[in-house]
Amino acid sequence: MQDEEKNFEKIFIEAVDEALMVLGESGKHMVFFHLEKSYSIKKDEIPKKPETFITGLRKIFGSGATVLEKLILENLCSKLGLQYERKDDYTLVDYLNYIKSQAKVE
Repeated sequence: MQDEEKNFEKIFIEAVDEALMVLGESGKHMVFFHLEKSYSIKKDEIPKKPETFITGLRKIFGSGATVLEKLILENLCSKLGLQYERKDDYTLVDYLNYIKSQAKVE
């Protein structure tokens, strides 16, 4: 079970990293820098603190953060062989819990 959790976290970080590439390499690094300095969350801590991560993204990008959230979720689902389904009443944390319950991570 712990290995599954570690693998899911690794895949989630990859999905975040790839989604933030829409900002370019330097933009992505700026986001990680700002999250660490302003919200005390390092890149490798994002899976353990998704609420803090999304709060930081929303403070940085405002309503534009929803586009990044969707990209992250689409990347994550793709990496896990799942179909992304939009659910209007789901938060990022709700999605993560749902995806984790559906995923077969080795």
